[in-house]
Amino acid sequence: MATTSKQDYYELLGVPRKAALKQIRQAYRKLARKYHPDLNPGDKSAEEKFKQIQEAYDVLSDSKKRQMYDQFGFYSENYQGGPPPGAGAGSAGIHFDFGGFDFGGAGSASFRDLFSQFFRGAGAEPGVAEPQRGDDLEYQIEIDFWEAVRGTVKSRGTGALGGAQQVCTACSGTGHVTQTSGRMRFNITCQRCGGSGRLRTICRTCAGEGRVRRAETLEVRIPAGVQTGSRVRVPGRGNTGPLGGPPGDLYIVTKVLPHPFFERRGDDIYTVVPITVTEAALGAKIEVPTVDGRSVLRIPPGTNSGQKFRWREKGVPLARNPSRRGDQYVEVQVVVPKPIDERVRNLLRELGKLAPEDPRRDLFARAGV
Repeated sequence: MATTSKQDYYELLGVPRKAALKQIRQAYRKLARKYHPDLNPGDKSAEEKFKQIQEAYDVLSDSKKRQMYDQFGFYSENYQGGPPPGAGAGSAGIHFDFGGFDFGGAGSASFRDLFSQFFRGAGAEPGVAEPQRGDDLEYQIEIDFWEAVRGTVKSRGTGALGGAQQVCTACSGTGHVTQTSGRMRFNITCQRCGGSGRLRTICRTCAGEGRVRRAETLEVRIPAGVQTGSRVRVPGRGNTGPLGGPPGDLYIVTKVLPHPFFERRGDDIYTVVPITVTEAALGAKIEVPTVDGRSVLRIPPGTNSGQKFRWREKGVPLARNPSRRGDQYVEVQVVVPKPIDERVRNLLRELGKLAPEDPRRDLFARAGV
């Protein structure tokens, strides 16, 4: 790009000099849509305006180019530092005067021309923005109790930013080209892409970022044992980075819906099971639901209502160590029968006479009243 001294770039885009990159990008997109040649066929003034807008955005959207423009009021790819062009200094503040020496051969290029190109390419790259890592994405999904316990596979649309790089045709993506003068050959930085190997072509679709938003559906494996708030990482499925940078990661945050019978606390399962008076008094073997199906629980004689039993390794698999599991706790509740006829009442009265017991005999002593 030649040294520019046209209309102020900030005025062209209609933004203040301290405008953030986001504000500059928004202004460019708005103006690009207005003056794009495809939308103004045959309008030369609109075409020229679009070129100026594109040139302004190309400089102001790049931190290195913008810094030079703000400092000197112009930008030139051939200028690498020091005072403005015309002050007599060479590239990087060094002056080489090889005028008069000629190596002959094809083109008869002077040493002055050759080394001006060589050092221009060997210095810092002319303000080419570097690729950046894309942002991570995070989505929340709801899963039921059994999906959390056993694991599942879910499909999820990301709406991620994806993109592809456009390889520079001048250097075939290497970032360097070969300069020949007579019998001498120099490998110098490609001036078209600035050594990046990519073409920084400003388009109205992506505003030069090299990426656009698209919907994408993924199948994500949810491991067994996840809880509400667990984060499942899917590497490389976040937003594509600007200018062809590597993508970020996708994080799936789970919300586990409650179950009507099983209550989960961490990796442990809590259940409440009713038993009869007879089972509580005499003992019994009862079937109890577990996450593995039915299991037999032994109720010892004289079991009280509210008593808890612990089953080891009957809980939820640990998400980070599926070979280990939590426990299941079973709380029994004694269901007192409601006498429906006189015969049942008489039997209960007879039971009270045969096995007299006062469950409140120490009540007031413990209360201290």
